[in-house]
Amino acid sequence: MKAPLNRKVVVLGYGAATALGNTFATTWEGAAAGKAGFRRLTRCTVETRSQVVGEIPDWDPGSFPYVSRKDASLWNADFVFLTMEICRQALEHAGLEINGQTGPRTACLIGSALNGSDAYRIAMDNYTRLGPLKVSPYLLPNLCANLPAGKAGMLLGFTGPIFSPQGACASGNHAIGIGARMIRDGDCDFALAGGAETCLTPEIILGFANMLATIKVGPKDRSFADPTQASRPFSIDRKGFVLAEGAGVVVLAAEEAARAHGLLPRAEVAGIGWNSDAHHFTRPNELTVSQAMRDAIADAEITPEDIGAINAHGTSTPTGDTTEAACMRAVFGNRLPRIPISANKSQVGHSLGASAAIEAALGIEAMHQGLVLPTVNHLPDPALADLDVVPNHSRRHAHEFFLSNSFGFGGTNCCIVFRGL
Repeated sequence: MKAPLNRKVVVLGYGAATALGNTFATTWEGAAAGKAGFRRLTRCTVETRSQVVGEIPDWDPGSFPYVSRKDASLWNADFVFLTMEICRQALEHAGLEINGQTGPRTACLIGSALNGSDAYRIAMDNYTRLGPLKVSPYLLPNLCANLPAGKAGMLLGFTGPIFSPQGACASGNHAIGIGARMIRDGDCDFALAGGAETCLTPEIILGFANMLATIKVGPKDRSFADPTQASRPFSIDRKGFVLAEGAGVVVLAAEEAARAHGLLPRAEVAGIGWNSDAHHFTRPNELTVSQAMRDAIADAEITPEDIGAINAHGTSTPTGDTTEAACMRAVFGNRLPRIPISANKSQVGHSLGASAAIEAALGIEAMHQGLVLPTVNHLPDPALADLDVVPNHSRRHAHEFFLSNSFGFGGTNCCIVFRGL
């Protein structure tokens, strides 16, 4: 194999669809304004108190010019069209034209925790109600993890490597990390990296509710009258995460390739730290989580003192937030109270494999604009009083580096340090 090129990897732009908006621009506007995008479930009907979710507003793939009525019927795994559209938006935001020169040098890595499970549900319903011949011949392509990236390539014209990093709720960061390594080493010049998740089906909602992961909203909960208050990371009354659909894609490039095409970078992928817990399938291991943060900082060739902000995994679960806080204390010590910590899931919910990429895009834009985004719905927890979670409102804050944390089921950890440019 050829020796790696050791190129600097930069971020050119991004796209996102979240509970705050069906584009990155609308998502950013809501996030910067301190809004949360939660509402009661409309995608399906299910008997559960975990009825508050994050749905992408005004999302209608049938309205896209490239989706025919036949396509809409055949491709019934919703993450397919979601990936195609957010990749398209991300390229537009980056200003990268896919042509005969850039197309073969552009990869696409889109992770997902649950892939096309919604298409499988439709197939099983057709099978049990209508018989075996009514199972779609498109079922298997709809289930394939790499198909959304492949369909995005068919729409947009890139022919570099496509695959789906599977890191559960850390998939988006794994995609960014792998894409950055591929560019650094010379396997490609550009990469669309991120995640997509369309998880609002009865079985998935009930599965998370029954494992006590998502918030159950009763009449006495403050989100009963106002669903936007359901996700509250690091708050004293946190009760579980808000399940959300969404997608996030960042456009990565080799610095010299960006320069050659007259494209201006917004940030650098400065350091990556990834490992696994070997501990428990849902409960995190403080030692390995802390080490992933340290490894990302070391890979960036900086020290913990250089980190100016943290984008927390911050799911709003009692144990998860407490453990992440303990790990941040272990890494940053007495300096931690002076580092602003944003928990974007307080505003857009937990979109599983897409969440890390959405949070990376929000964190980069915040750094680019000299801000830190808020952790909304916050009520102080005395046990976490040493954390500056930027309660409820965005704040002016200039910083050069931020650490973005992401952890997933199975004990998978991926942390990335981004540097502002």
